[in-house]
Amino acid sequence: MQIFLLPGICLLLAVPVEATARVMETAGVRSYLRWPLMLAIPGFIVFAGLFSSELPITAEKKAQEQEFYKIKSALLSLRPKVDYEDYIACNLMRPTWIESPRVATIGGSRFTSSSGNEYTLEKQKRRGNISSMSHIDRSKILRILHGAVERSGVVAILGPRQCGKTTLARDFCKSRSDVVFLDLENPGDAARLAEPLFYLERQSGLVVLDEVQLMPQLLPVLRVLADRRPTPAKFLLLGSASPDLVRGASESLAGRVEFLEMSGFGLDEVDGAQDALWWRGGFPRSFLARNDEDARVWLQDFTATFLERDLRKFGIGIPPAALRRLWTVCAHYHGQIWNSSSVAGGLGESSRTVKSHLDILTGTFMLRQLQPWQENLMKRQVKAPKVYLRDTGILHSLLDVPSMDALFAHPKFGASWEGFAIEQICGVAARSQAFYWATHAGAELDLLLFHNGKRLGFECKVADAPRSTKSMHVAIADLRLDHLYVITPREAEFPLSENITASGLQGCLRKLLP
Repeated sequence: MQIFLLPGICLLLAVPVEATARVMETAGVRSYLRWPLMLAIPGFIVFAGLFSSELPITAEKKAQEQEFYKIKSALLSLRPKVDYEDYIACNLMRPTWIESPRVATIGGSRFTSSSGNEYTLEKQKRRGNISSMSHIDRSKILRILHGAVERSGVVAILGPRQCGKTTLARDFCKSRSDVVFLDLENPGDAARLAEPLFYLERQSGLVVLDEVQLMPQLLPVLRVLADRRPTPAKFLLLGSASPDLVRGASESLAGRVEFLEMSGFGLDEVDGAQDALWWRGGFPRSFLARNDEDARVWLQDFTATFLERDLRKFGIGIPPAALRRLWTVCAHYHGQIWNSSSVAGGLGESSRTVKSHLDILTGTFMLRQLQPWQENLMKRQVKAPKVYLRDTGILHSLLDVPSMDALFAHPKFGASWEGFAIEQICGVAARSQAFYWATHAGAELDLLLFHNGKRLGFECKVADAPRSTKSMHVAIADLRLDHLYVITPREAEFPLSENITASGLQGCLRKLLP
C-alpha cells in the first residue's frame, strides 16, 4: 500500500500548482478542466493505494476457500468408511477447521497441495477407541460408594439389568478382605439363606447381596441386623430396581438404607467417545461390542429378555407383547409431553392400565418421566410429564434406526440428542432436582436443574450455530435462572447473551462435576 500511497501524497503536496497549470496549458487542456484534473489525478493514486492491496488478498482467500471445500468434500466422502474409532482431520494452516460429526482436529503429517497451500491430513486411532476399552474406569462412582458404605449400615445400588452393578461391587470388594458375596441367582448362595437371620447374624465385615429383589423377605431381617449395636456387619444390596424392592426397602429399612442410583456408562467415563455412547447407549455389552452390528443385536436380545424373563422375576405378570407395544410407543413419544388418554385409546387399554405399565418401565430404569415445574400460578402451564427412554441405544433399537448416518435423517434425531444430553446431565447431578418447564403460550425449557443452590436451565439443540430465542429469555425471567446453557453436539463454548451460553455436552458436565 505504501508503494502507491507515498507517490500520491508527494505529487499532491510537492508539485507546484503553477507548473502543473503550465503543463496543462501547453497540452491544450481547457481552463475549466485544469483544476479538477490537478486534484483528481493524485486523488486517484491515493485511492488506488488504499484499496488495491485488498484485491489480491480477496482473490487469494477465494482460491484457498475453493481448495478448502474440495478437501472437505473428499473427507466427507470417506465418512461411510470411517468407524467410530477413527479420526480424519484436515487443516489449512490458518485458524479455520474442516469438521463433520465424525471429524476431529488433531495434528499429523503435512503435505503441500498443487496450489502450494499447506495442509494437515491424518487418520489414526481415536482417543477413546472403543475396541481398546476392555475395562472402563469407574473410579468416580467407586468413591461415592465408598463414602456411602462408611456412612450407612445398609447401602442399596439400584439400576437396570446389565448396567454393571455386579462388576462395580466386585471392583469395590477387591480392596477388602472381610467380604461375603452372595449371588441370589446362584442356587447354592440362595440355599445358604434358607434361614436368613441365623446365617447373616454370624457374618462380619461387608455382606454383598446381589439380585436381592429375588428374596424380598430378606428386608425385614436386614432391619433387625442393621439396628444392632455395635454393628459387626454392613450390607451392600444390588437390585434391578423392581418396584417391590424399592417399596419394601423404603418401608422396612426407613432411615437405615442409603440408595445409590446407577445407570450405564457416562460420558465422563468413556474418554470422550460421545458419538459411540450416543448411538450405542451406555449398557457395557452394547457400548463395548466389537462393532455396531454386534451392539444392535445385543440390544434386541436385551429387550426381548427383559420383557419375557426379567419382569417375571420381579413379580410382574404383564404379557410381554402388551408391554413391548407400550415401550415402542414411548420410543415414538421420546422427548414429548405424555398424553395418556391418546396413548390408551391407540392401544385399546384404559388410562389406568397404561399409567401402571408406564410406572413399571420407570421403576425398572428403562424410562424417565421428567415432571413439569410449576413456577407462576398466573400462567397456564403444562402439567403432564415428558417421557424419555433412558438409554439411547434401546431408543434407536426400538425405532429400528439402522445406523448413525440414518439417525441424522431420522425425525427423532433432535429428540434423541435431547434425551441423551438430559440423561448425562442428570447422571452427573444425580442428587439435584430435575424438571422441565412449559407454558401453553409456547415458552419452554428442556431441563430445569436445582444444583448447589442455583437454578440452571438447559436447552438441547443439534444446530451448529444456535441462537438465543424469545422462549429462552422468557424462561430466564419467569424461572429466575442463574444461567441457561444451550447444549450442542459440538465441543465449542461461546456466549449468546449475558446469561445464555452455548456449550458442548462434555464442557457442561465438567462444570457440574463436584
